[in-house]
Amino acid sequence: MVRQNPITSVVQLFKRIVGTNRNVLMLGVSAVLILLIVLAETTVPANVVGAYGFVLPILLIATARNRRLMLVTLLLCILATYAGLLRPTKPGRFVTAAINRTVVVGVLMGVAYFAMTREERKAREEAARAELALQTEHLLKANAQLVEIKDALNRAERLAAVGQLVASVAHEVGTPLHSIGWHVQALGEEPMTSPDMRKRIGIIESQINRVVRIIEELLSSTRQRKPVLAPLPVENLVQPVGALMAPAFAGKGVSLRVEPMDAGAYLRGDVEQLQQVLVNLMENALAATKPGDEVLVAVSRRAPTLDEAEQRRRSGEPPLEALVLLTVRDTGCGISEEHLARTAEPFFTTKAIGDGTGLGLFLSRQIVAAHGGELSIQSEVGKGTTVTIALPGESERTIGEG
Repeated sequence: MVRQNPITSVVQLFKRIVGTNRNVLMLGVSAVLILLIVLAETTVPANVVGAYGFVLPILLIATARNRRLMLVTLLLCILATYAGLLRPTKPGRFVTAAINRTVVVGVLMGVAYFAMTREERKAREEAARAELALQTEHLLKANAQLVEIKDALNRAERLAAVGQLVASVAHEVGTPLHSIGWHVQALGEEPMTSPDMRKRIGIIESQINRVVRIIEELLSSTRQRKPVLAPLPVENLVQPVGALMAPAFAGKGVSLRVEPMDAGAYLRGDVEQLQQVLVNLMENALAATKPGDEVLVAVSRRAPTLDEAEQRRRSGEPPLEALVLLTVRDTGCGISEEHLARTAEPFFTTKAIGDGTGLGLFLSRQIVAAHGGELSIQSEVGKGTTVTIALPGESERTIGEG
């Protein structure tokens, strides 16, 4: 058995009694005050009034709210008070001095009791206020979640109504539109068709295709398929979409820059759905920019925050090693705060009538959420918009084990 150094034992006992560094400071100041009062009594040994000065260190120690520290201080003050009896006094005055100093001790004990009681009451009140503030914060968060759930229910009701409507007329409308489209295409291929007529036929065909596309988007919004998750190198997600969108950016005179990414960056996702999200975000960025502007697509990794890790733990999901961030940043016109708050709503769009259905960003959020991720938007009018997708990352070790 290893014997502990006696000095170390004394130091550890002192730390247990005193507590924090603040308490150590207060104990030091109190010790200095006690020493000064003892020295003052030495100069005037017959005057017991100086002993009442021990109230000061007692009141100071009370603010530390440490009972053991108060007990140590009180004992020191009592010993210092009775130490005055050891100094010589006039004959017959010893009993009187003892009584006077006992009265002082009683006063010191009373002050210690009331001061400690008052500070402990204050401590309980502060703890109650802190607990109330914490409960209020929890209630505010719960209220915010209720508001989000209410908004989600409202959106679900709107989608359900649209789904019923679309499901009832999609076949009746879609089949004639396809038939019209085939005949229009056949007319455009007739050798006798003039250039002006071909131009008009092209306009008709593009508008028919737009109607068909809107119907398909409405149908997809009401019956979005579940993602088929598989290990996916991020490079295989971003590079094909960049190559697909490059001609459109070049045609408008907007610079498209795809930053090089870590070849070891993986995530678990549905490549088809995630590419759909990325295409939608890049199309939005292209629509918001003008010739000479720039759109940046970047990929990065970061560790999950404590809140994100706790949220996954509560939901029963496995812990995250890292998050993969897909960022689409443009230097376009930006989004106002009023419109930014409505970007999560289906059918909301700032584009001109006929240029968008307002479902692209809504469906993108749904796809990202189905992958266990989050889509966030920061924007400033006149400076541009940044859309960030945070998705659970995968390591090569995890993929190898899978």
